[in-house]
Amino acid sequence: MGRLKIVYPVCCGMDVHRDFVIACIASTNSQGVTEYQSKRFSTYTGDLRKLDVWLKENHCFDVCMESTGKYWFPVHNTLEKDFRVVVSHPKFVKAIKGKKTDKKDAMWIADLFKHDLVRGSFIPPEDIRQLRDLCRYYQKLVWNTTGEKNRAQNCLTVSNFKLDDVFSNVFGKSASAIISQLLEHPGESFDVAPFMSKRCKASPQAVQNAVDGIFSPWQAEKLKVIRQHISKLEDLRVALQKLIFHLAEPFSRQIELLLTVPGISDPMTAIRVIGEIGADMKQFESSKHLCSWAGLTPQNNESANKKKTTRIGKAGQYLKPLLIQCAIAASNPRSKLHPEILAKYQILKKRRGARKARVAIARRLLTAIYHILLNDTPYQIADSSAKESAPEQRVISFSQALALLARKGYVISDVKDTSDLPLVEAASSS
Repeated sequence: MGRLKIVYPVCCGMDVHRDFVIACIASTNSQGVTEYQSKRFSTYTGDLRKLDVWLKENHCFDVCMESTGKYWFPVHNTLEKDFRVVVSHPKFVKAIKGKKTDKKDAMWIADLFKHDLVRGSFIPPEDIRQLRDLCRYYQKLVWNTTGEKNRAQNCLTVSNFKLDDVFSNVFGKSASAIISQLLEHPGESFDVAPFMSKRCKASPQAVQNAVDGIFSPWQAEKLKVIRQHISKLEDLRVALQKLIFHLAEPFSRQIELLLTVPGISDPMTAIRVIGEIGADMKQFESSKHLCSWAGLTPQNNESANKKKTTRIGKAGQYLKPLLIQCAIAASNPRSKLHPEILAKYQILKKRRGARKARVAIARRLLTAIYHILLNDTPYQIADSSAKESAPEQRVISFSQALALLARKGYVISDVKDTSDLPLVEAASSS
C-alpha cells in the first residue's frame, strides 16, 4: 500500500470562529515525521497581525481554512498578500464524529492540506470581490422591490380593484396615476380617461369598471406605506448602480465583449456576470469546470451502474438564475436576433421539456462567455455548416435512422423489432 505524498512540508490549518482562530502548523521533516504546534488568536485586527508574524517566524506560507459563514473574510484579507490561502467548503474538511474539538479540527485540516487533499473554493481578486458584494446587494434590492409590489397587488385584490385585468403593468404610468387618485380621494367616483395614456390598449369603460372597488382605511394607509417604500428602494437602486458602474470601469473591455452574447443587452447584467466569475478565465481549468461551478451540469450520483439522479446542483445561487433569464431572452420566439439559439432551444424543448432546455441554453451561454473572456474576442456564431452538410455515406442502419430522428426532436413511438428487415422495408413498417 503506497503512502500519500507530502505536497506541503510546512503548512497551517485553521479553524475559524467568530471570536477566535485556532491555527495549527504541521511541519514534516525528510523522514516523513510531522510535528504540530497550535496557537489561539482572537479575530481582532491586532491579533490577526500577530498571526501573520507567527506564521512567518515558522516559515509557513501555505494556509488552509474552512469557509465558516462570513468569519473567514477578515482572516483571508489579512493573510492573502503574503501567503497562499486556500479556502475550502466545510464538507470537504469535516472531521470524524466523536473526535472533534477546535484544536483537533485545525490539526485535521492541516493533515489533509499537507497531502493536497483539500479542494479549494474559487476566491476572486479583491476588486472582483468588492464588485460581487455590491452586485449581490443590488439584486437583493430588486427582490425587495418585487416583494413590495406583490404586497401592493394584494392590497388592490383585497379591495376588489381589478387593475391587473386591464393593465399589463399595475405600476406603469397610467395605473400609478389612477391609484394615486384613488388614495387621494377615497370613496369618490371619477373619470379615468384623463389619467390613461394613449398607448393603453384597454378601453376607458373597461378601466372604469375595474376601479369600482372600496378601499378600507387600513388598506389605503398600508398601500401608501408600500408605495413610499418602493420609491425609496428605487432611489437606493439608482445610487447603488452608479457606484457599481464606477467600480466596474476597469472592466469596460470585458463588459463590451459580454454585451455581444445573446440575451445580455444591459451593461448591469454583464457587470453582474463579471462580479460572479471574474474577468480572468485562467482560474478555471475548462469551460466544463466553470459550468459545474455555476451549478449548470448534472450531478454525479451513480452506484451499481445506476444513476440515482441527474438533477443540476444547488451552486450558483446568484449566477444561475441570471443566466437562465438570459437564456429565456435569447430563446424568445419573438426575437429574431439569434436564430441559432432559438432553433437549439426548440429542439431541446421537444425532447426534454422547457425547463431543462433553458438550463441547457444557459450552459451554452456560459460556455460562450468563458471562451469570450479567455480569448478576448466577441461572440461568434458556431459554424454548423459541417454538421448540417449531407454525409457522404447515404445508407444508414435502422437504429442510426432512429437516433437521427431523435436528435432532430421527433418522439418515436410503436417501434418494432425490425433488425432483420432491409432498410427500406424497416422504414416503411415504422
